[in-house]
Amino acid sequence: MSDALIAFIEQFGLLAVFILSALESACIPIPSELVVPPAGFMAAQGALSLTAVVIAATLANTLGSWIAYTVGRRGGRPLIARYGRYVRLNESHLDQAEHWFARHGEATVFIARLLPAFRTFISLPAGIGRMPLGRFLIYSLLGALPWNLALAVAGYELGVHWDVIAVYLKPVSMIAAAALTAAIVWWFIRGQRRRRA
Repeated sequence: MSDALIAFIEQFGLLAVFILSALESACIPIPSELVVPPAGFMAAQGALSLTAVVIAATLANTLGSWIAYTVGRRGGRPLIARYGRYVRLNESHLDQAEHWFARHGEATVFIARLLPAFRTFISLPAGIGRMPLGRFLIYSLLGALPWNLALAVAGYELGVHWDVIAVYLKPVSMIAAAALTAAIVWWFIRGQRRRRA
């Protein structure tokens, strides 16, 4: 997969960075660790502008996030109302999500956009939780900017060894995924206890 992504970026430059970054944030799992560092490396060779790579990836992440947010906001409640019982979700869970994003939405979105695994999927629960769109987009952009800057600069500095980034970020991704799983389990257990009480 990584070879195909690199070939796509080499052929289409910033357009490829934009498309792949938008798809990633629209919940299609294309790791930005395999998109932005090669573009940073191309910037080091003079084929692209480093600033343009960061801007393209960040704007694309924001666009993709908006798409996933819209899917969550428009389709989340009806989907969960209809099929949620099969995965132990109900209207009270949606109310809890709305309450959470009303109180902690900015910090949640900003921090999640800085973490592997979380960053790809945070937009759906933000939409389901009906976080105000303007605030969501601002904090999504603010979280995506340092992430893309770090990856692009790493690719620029590491040159042909950019793939080292993916090796070091893999344990972080695993920890983030485990933390997300633990948080979901805790949320379900807490909801069950509240219903019993």
